[in-house]
Amino acid sequence: MVTEVERLAGQLVDLAAMGVDVSDYGNGPRAGGIRRMDAAGGYFFFPVAPRDQLIVIVRIMPPFQDL
Repeated sequence: MVTEVERLAGQLVDLAAMGVDVSDYGNGPRAGGIRRMDAAGGYFFFPVAPRDQLIVIVRIMPPFQDL
């Protein structure tokens, strides 16, 4: 799960570095501009900072069968 989240976050950073607006990726926005992206059967949350080449993962939820 962590490896997949790191891979997806890296891809979001690469897209932001190319000037792509990553605020259209994932599901959302939710309260506070937080977006949700599916990963390895679970999902993670991240806020969007359109001008920064930074992705901050604020919460990772593993697949429910792993809880």
